[in-house]
Amino acid sequence: MTSDEVILEVKDLVKHFPITQGIVFKRKIGDVRAVDGVNLQLHRGETLGLVGESGCGKSTLAKLLMVLERPTSGVAEYKGDDMYSLSGKALRRLRRQIQIVLQDPYTSLNPRMTVGDIVGEPFEIHPDVAPKGDRRKRVQELLEVVGLNPEFINRFPHQFSGGQRQRIGIARGLALRPEIIICDEPVSALDVSVQGQVMNLLEDLQNEFDLSYLFIAHDLSVVRHISDRVAVMYLGKIVEIGTEDEIYETPTHPYTQALLSAVPVPDPTLRGLRNQIILQGDVPSPVNPPSGCRFRTRCWKAEDLCAQEEPLLVVRETSAGHPSACHFAQQRDVVHAQAEADVELIEVEGSGEASVDSAAHTDDASTAAVP
Repeated sequence: MTSDEVILEVKDLVKHFPITQGIVFKRKIGDVRAVDGVNLQLHRGETLGLVGESGCGKSTLAKLLMVLERPTSGVAEYKGDDMYSLSGKALRRLRRQIQIVLQDPYTSLNPRMTVGDIVGEPFEIHPDVAPKGDRRKRVQELLEVVGLNPEFINRFPHQFSGGQRQRIGIARGLALRPEIIICDEPVSALDVSVQGQVMNLLEDLQNEFDLSYLFIAHDLSVVRHISDRVAVMYLGKIVEIGTEDEIYETPTHPYTQALLSAVPVPDPTLRGLRNQIILQGDVPSPVNPPSGCRFRTRCWKAEDLCAQEEPLLVVRETSAGHPSACHFAQQRDVVHAQAEADVELIEVEGSGEASVDSAAHTDDASTAAVP
């Protein structure tokens, strides 16, 4: 159950990776701006979804929140304490509370270790969590919690399917009873049917252990299924954030609208009726991002103001009540526009007028590509 308590807060978090030239005498010639001024809050018991294109900085942000990387600037606070000021035993205690489930279940498990050793390894690092004599029992309990046979404790990873391996990864993440689990695309390498099983497991575990999730993914339907709030990331920055309904029902940032319009339609008879927004051009390099708004080079709304002034992530009069980093944020009902086309098709089915009537509801802006 989501509460108002903020368990993790990120303030102006920045991570730049230096680009150097030379072998003996290295000199810095630039920076890769992987994360560039991110602000987030994660509440107790909440699932915060994080979506965006590959290379926008999602996984780098996850590493920063795990303190696997140190930021160039900015602050991340766990229950009010600065995470990056900690070291030694204090940092180790923090890491008990923040664990991660990695993307690829095939490479995130050591093939030379048994399942018992993999799930029980956190107890070796934090021996005070479980006495040595009780560790085998604790591991078997964890395997049972994630839906695996406790008798599989002596098997190796290659003896399991992809979905079972991901369950092992989740069991390892649960071993220390953390308060936060960062899920870095935990279902992207799995079949659709197995994805559903893992998603349901994550939801059940959240209810049972009062967990908070930062859920990183590409699949917008998966994020909508599990998330309470959703943040959209583009080129190192959060461009829009809101509740699941606000982002999916009333998106206001052009990038969010373009992402939602690209969601595949299962019914092949409706694909030609979609109001898809086609973005032209490639994602700019994080080494040299555009001035002002970083999305302006691909945006159909771009004007001179967008190049001169960077839009802040704030609530605007036209942003439907949630923060949007766009000077010209405007509500656009991408999901319902498509649903209305479905209804129109059903109503006139067999009359031969479906394509004409549905096309009449097409928004002119949706068919226009970025010049």
